[in-house]
Amino acid sequence: MKALTWHGKNDIRCENVPDPKIQHGRDAIIKVTACAICGSDLHLMDGVMPSMQSGDVLGHETMGEVVEVGSENTKLKVGDRVVVPFTISCGECFFCQRGFYSGCERSNPNAKMAEKMWGHSPAGLFGYSHMLGGYAGGQAEYLRIPYADVGPIKVPDGLTDEQVLFLSDIFPTGFMAADFCNLKGGETVAVWGCGPVGQMAIKSAFLLGAERVIAIDTVPERMELARQSGAIVINFMDDDVYDKIQDLTNGRGADACIDAVGTEAAATASLDSMIDRVKVATFMGTDRPHVLRQAIHCCRNFGTVSIVGVYGGLLDKIPMGSAINRGLTMRMAQTPVQQYLPQLLGRIQQGEIDPSFVITHRATLDEGPELYKTFRDKKDGCIKVVMRP
Repeated sequence: MKALTWHGKNDIRCENVPDPKIQHGRDAIIKVTACAICGSDLHLMDGVMPSMQSGDVLGHETMGEVVEVGSENTKLKVGDRVVVPFTISCGECFFCQRGFYSGCERSNPNAKMAEKMWGHSPAGLFGYSHMLGGYAGGQAEYLRIPYADVGPIKVPDGLTDEQVLFLSDIFPTGFMAADFCNLKGGETVAVWGCGPVGQMAIKSAFLLGAERVIAIDTVPERMELARQSGAIVINFMDDDVYDKIQDLTNGRGADACIDAVGTEAAATASLDSMIDRVKVATFMGTDRPHVLRQAIHCCRNFGTVSIVGVYGGLLDKIPMGSAINRGLTMRMAQTPVQQYLPQLLGRIQQGEIDPSFVITHRATLDEGPELYKTFRDKKDGCIKVVMRP
């Protein structure tokens, strides 16, 4: 089958790889009908995530049609149309039973590797390094799904692939970002990053009752899409973000701040941003957490900082004094997708949101390597790429 594979920093290829096979009775195999390039895939392209191996199949935003089912899987049948969460979860362990599916204790066969870096292992993920399981991803013609009686959600008739594909990751992630803000109605929420997850966070904040959303970015197409969703937009290259948020909130600060950027924040004129880039370039640091520092400073006393941008290692100079002395709540997670799926599918069915609004590019797998570069470099107005194998 064809698949997009990783062969080192900036080296993504479309090539033939072996077809997946059933390995356990709870498995299923799907023929992929749609998949997407996620912002976190760019961290792999940029060589940020350790333990990638040459030839690894990429991708964790995937849906398709079931073509084979393991002997122990009674949930799915051949012909079912499903969306696949990026988190692989057993459904039975301590964390899965409590709805914390992204903390699954059983789905990462390389848990010891993750424990050395993070203390404890999260769930295995599709197409996202051997430290997180070494599972083949879904930017391919076929995908093997472990624990397929827990993860995939069946797609009702009448919904298109593009309406539901993003239930695999970016819609639940953006919704969780807003959900973490504990919105009661009438709040001001600031969102750093107007990429696909940021766009979903903006929409979700309004769905959950925010009165105002302030969106921070510098890419014209992304800022315009945020405006179309009703956000007030700040261009961080033209304005001082802290001063603008202070002005918009009469000096109080935002009720909640969402970091939808993560480890590879763009460079700004600020000293800390420039130091971050030097440290990462000289292997003296692992991440560039400028956005997180700014979100903490811009959040009002006893507000919430919600972190859904991906960080991988150790963050320097986080202003914990500000967070502690002002009573901030900080919430963060890899999204326990399965927990959110039923209600988010319901919101799509009821017409409250159509997540396909972020799609700007449609392509084949053969075009995938070039579109990885287009997406990373923010060229051609690219916000979200969907591929149909």
